[in-house]
Amino acid sequence: MGEPDLRVDREPFPHERADAETVYVDPTAGDAGTEGAFLAVYRSPDRGRRYGWYCTVCEGLDVAMDTMGRVECNRCGNRRKATEWDAAHE
Repeated sequence: MGEPDLRVDREPFPHERADAETVYVDPTAGDAGTEGAFLAVYRSPDRGRRYGWYCTVCEGLDVAMDTMGRVECNRCGNRRKATEWDAAHE
């Protein structure tokens, strides 16, 4: 497993899903995780419709996000902490 294809032109690069549909990973939009970055994924190269997240550690799309903004890769365990905080849980 290596780093994603971070092209010099910084345009979204294609990534084929398991069902053979192509989605587009944006190397300019993402957040740091515990092991590596999560990059934004779109359904088209024009970034018109958001699809989800791409994990740069395992190069996978099996990434979940909860209502608090916590992101976790279901394949390798890479995580991003919550971006929201609910004071009721203190």
